Amino acid sequence: MTPDLLELEHTLATATARFDQLRTWEALGEPALGREETLELLALSEVLARKAHYGRQLSVRTARAAGASWTQIGAALGTSKQAAWEAHAKWIDDQADQHRAGGVAGLDESSVGELRRRAGDADS
Repeated sequence: MTPDLLELEHTLATATARFDQLRTWEALGEPALGREETLELLALSEVLARKAHYGRQLSVRTARAAGASWTQIGAALGTSKQAAWEAHAKWIDDQADQHRAGGVAGLDESSVGELRRRAGDADS
């Protein structure tokens, strides 16, 4: 049971539902979770973190496209404009790296260039 395998199997909604089911069973102690269920719970927590991070960066991209400043985005995320911009810039770089590595996942150079243009700098 790995996050990579579960990420392919689950949407955010189905991963959340299964995580919630296992977490409830864990909290109540019935039925007692075995090793496989406990490992699944751990792997699902990583899947949820990955999917939430990806979704957050998509929302940042949408906010920039709608004209939001980095100050506004940082406030919405509970962080500074600089930290919000740096996280988004890293996400763009990661997407480019994924595409270069496999050619399917991530974003191609054209899309990356457009995102970088739209992101601007932390003061825009």
